[in-house]
Amino acid sequence: MNRIGTATRAETHAKGYWHQTFHCWIVTRGEHGQPQLLFQKRHPEKDTFPDKYDITCAGHLQAGETPEDGVRELEEELGLDVPFASLTRIGTIPIEMRYRDLIDKEFYHTFLYECDLPLEQYRLQPDEVVGIVRADAADAAKLFAGEAEAVWADGLETQQEGRLVSSGRLLKRCDFVPHGDAYYKQVLGAVMHYFSK
Repeated sequence: MNRIGTATRAETHAKGYWHQTFHCWIVTRGEHGQPQLLFQKRHPEKDTFPDKYDITCAGHLQAGETPEDGVRELEEELGLDVPFASLTRIGTIPIEMRYRDLIDKEFYHTFLYECDLPLEQYRLQPDEVVGIVRADAADAAKLFAGEAEAVWADGLETQQEGRLVSSGRLLKRCDFVPHGDAYYKQVLGAVMHYFSK
């Protein structure tokens, strides 16, 4: 976390510079009150991990921004106007990933936000997000711990004509962005700690 300067997104990923991002996982409740986690489906033309299921909302922090500024991503990607004070902080998690010729070294400023908004009322950013699905948090924890082969997720996904339709499917580990076992364990552990009552 020692600042060395500024760089474009492309240069940062090409040279593997450490940089900061904002992550917010939205938690909702199932019919029996159990916590569920929302995942976004990445646009098929994204430069990294296209068509994979990912953090509900995430984005890079610009030079001079703080994690508090990252809350704008909720408005941009999902149409949610959320005050930063409403978020539950998990922590700052350093993660390194590689995708083809890109080197992605990020400090994930990670938060949780409980929201009971029906999925149909989210306004997805069309050039970034092509779907939003929910999965039982306990089942997702088993998947990422290697204790289950798949997790059931249902929600809305964009069809070729650009219309959002209901969808439900079993998702395997390979369907998700590979943030790493430790990251998913920390996130899901926090979800179960704060929302399992």
